[in-house]
Amino acid sequence: MELGDLGRKVRDSVKGIVKGTGDVVGGTVETVRGAVVGTLRGASDITRAAAEATADAVKGALEAAGDVGESVVSVAKGAVVGVIKGVGEVTTVTAGVISDTVRAAIKGTKGVGVEATEAVSGLVEGAITATKDTAVSLEDAAVGIARGAIGGAKDVGIDLVDTAKAATGATIKGAQEIGGDAIGAVRSTAKGLVMGAGDVAGDVAGVTRGAIVGAVQTARDVGISAEEAASAVATGALQAAKEIGGGAVEAVTGVTTETIEGVKAVVKKPFEQDD
Repeated sequence: MELGDLGRKVRDSVKGIVKGTGDVVGGTVETVRGAVVGTLRGASDITRAAAEATADAVKGALEAAGDVGESVVSVAKGAVVGVIKGVGEVTTVTAGVISDTVRAAIKGTKGVGVEATEAVSGLVEGAITATKDTAVSLEDAAVGIARGAIGGAKDVGIDLVDTAKAATGATIKGAQEIGGDAIGAVRSTAKGLVMGAGDVAGDVAGVTRGAIVGAVQTARDVGISAEEAASAVATGALQAAKEIGGGAVEAVTGVTTETIEGVKAVVKKPFEQDD
């Protein structure tokens, strides 16, 4: 997709912020927020306009990051927060809106030349932190964000297992940043990831495994229980698998019998047994 007028404006503004050694995340948030609000006001189809604006804004921001050597994670984080803030000034932000925003944002990573999983990490972390300024609960938002991340990754050909790993790690960081329940958010993220994999006929077992790896590695990095993080993933994944049906339960259960990153992911009640 070619960069549109909004994307070019965002790209040039973010470059200026970086060169001015200012607050890259905060500056990107405000640049994107203003651009999105200006685009959406008066739009006849807000949903379509928001998706197009999101992809264009994220693409422009990431092009700027690549051009000047700025952190892809930081710029992606600022971009998605700016989008959600901007959308919230024009219409009501729901879990579905946040999910659609993340999916559209990941589409904006295509062809930019940045590390895809770094962009996914920044987008998911930013979306998680943005929930604090909405009426959407962290848990509901996490399900939608994860589901949107898998859908977006499928749209542009990013590996779903890598996406799951990046998303769970980013969820922990984002939840901690806003003082939220990181373990609860990871459980919801795992549910969304597996539901997303079901939506696109993806590898449910691989996505579950990737989510456990990301959760355990990040939990260790930030000083929370790796065992609790792994169990949260297993529990959320199995909950989603039961909703999907078919072979999904067997696929997830098979992963939970493995030792991953030195940890056994124990499913917590009420999902450790068949109903």
